[in-house]
Amino acid sequence: MGQTDATVLWGICPLRDAADKSMRVWLGLPPPTNTPSLLSRNLKVRIYKTVILPVVLYGCETWTLTLIEEHRLRVFENKVLRKIFGAQRDEVIGKWRKLHNTELHALYSSPDVIRNIKSRRLRWAGHVAGMGESRNAYRVLVGRPEGKRPLGSPRRRWEDNIKMDLREVGYDDREWINLAQDRDQWRAYNLIFRIYKKVILPAVLYGCETWTLTLREEQRLRAFENKVLRKIFGAKRDEVTGEWRKLHNGELHALYSSPDIIRNIKSRRLRWAGHVVRMGESSNAYRVLVGRLEGKRSLGRPRRRWEDNIKMDLREVGYDGRDWINLAQNRDQWRAYVRAAMNLRVP
Repeated sequence: MGQTDATVLWGICPLRDAADKSMRVWLGLPPPTNTPSLLSRNLKVRIYKTVILPVVLYGCETWTLTLIEEHRLRVFENKVLRKIFGAQRDEVIGKWRKLHNTELHALYSSPDVIRNIKSRRLRWAGHVAGMGESRNAYRVLVGRPEGKRPLGSPRRRWEDNIKMDLREVGYDDREWINLAQDRDQWRAYNLIFRIYKKVILPAVLYGCETWTLTLREEQRLRAFENKVLRKIFGAKRDEVTGEWRKLHNGELHALYSSPDIIRNIKSRRLRWAGHVVRMGESSNAYRVLVGRLEGKRSLGRPRRRWEDNIKMDLREVGYDGRDWINLAQNRDQWRAYVRAAMNLRVP
């Protein structure tokens, strides 16, 4: 079970040069011109996920990847994403430039190509480990070839990748084959995430579209989510001291690929704001939004309003926040800002 460097390059190089052509052939579009694209970003991302990515990752469950090959795959995906999201105008010098890698990751909310490979590889490893001794795939997995290997550094094995993947999610890689025999325990990591996303998070975020949050309240919500994630991932063994310790926030964010709780709130709040704006003057919610109270407010610093949160969210995704009500009338343009808020990397 392995994948050579030449095979990886065979899958990357032709697709890297023909990614745009494959999209156009599949959709029956004319050759590229200088005219603006007729396809939305969302449609381009869906084409990438459903047409290009399955071809690139065909058979990736059996790949044995080195760090160099993982880097090449990330470079390929970044080039495709730059084709999809286009250039960005630099506010300082006023010129168009390519998006940086961090900006691409902020716009592309799905797990990257390497995370896809690791997830599929672990799923296939659990399937092979549960086959039993009568299957050839299992015998290849647990078998040990006789003889001596050639001189030099040993090549990375497929099982080495599996152990590295397991260490990244906080599991001791020893006796992983015995762990994989238990389907429920092997699926536990994905199951716990699904419980958090489908049961706990909806209860916590009920009605968050109308929340007015201060920075202190946002910090409390992040602290709550980090505590839940530490329960899911468990402790980590320090390689230097050999003692078990809690995962740091940066390590939690690296393991948790989904948008965090604050990004969820910002996205839902912007989506609800656009919906209220398009209700029209006959709706009570719209009249409350645009109405102005009479009289004088009490002394002291004014409290943060819900509309202030909306303007702050828009500024974070590159819009100045002025005249946002007219902007929300355009569904497509407003939807793009909603997605950008979901994909935004917040500190």
